[in-house]
Amino acid sequence: MALINPHINFNGNAEEAFTFYKSVFGGEFAKIVRFKDLVSPEFPAAENDAEKIMHIALPIGGNILMGNDVPDFLGRVNENENRSKIAISAASREEADQLFHGLSAGGTIEFPISDSPWGSYFGMFRDKYGIEWMVDFDPKYSDFKNFTDK
Repeated sequence: MALINPHINFNGNAEEAFTFYKSVFGGEFAKIVRFKDLVSPEFPAAENDAEKIMHIALPIGGNILMGNDVPDFLGRVNENENRSKIAISAASREEADQLFHGLSAGGTIEFPISDSPWGSYFGMFRDKYGIEWMVDFDPKYSDFKNFTDK
């Protein structure tokens, strides 16, 4: 079965955002590549882009959260657009609370985490970097084996 690994574009603060995400999820970065690390005649990098992140990866469970800074020549990412949300399926209510409160710190709560009308424990927010998240715990799927058996 394929995994879904979200990839997020940033306007020069990818490293800051990923350091924050790492503080919530834990773990270590699998990879950090800066534009200066790839400079060659075929791939020149502007001086103001040299220290920016070309690729960063943070393993989270069986998935990988990836991101990069957009180089100046490509223009800025519209951080106020309606981006796709990153959905997290938590293994417990406690984990859902920890992830929701950790990631939403400094952000905007769109739907406070609580029991939802559809029977799960759910919350939705935009983090302080403008990324939209949904956190869900559904007791029917608390062990992911049951999810694949349905």
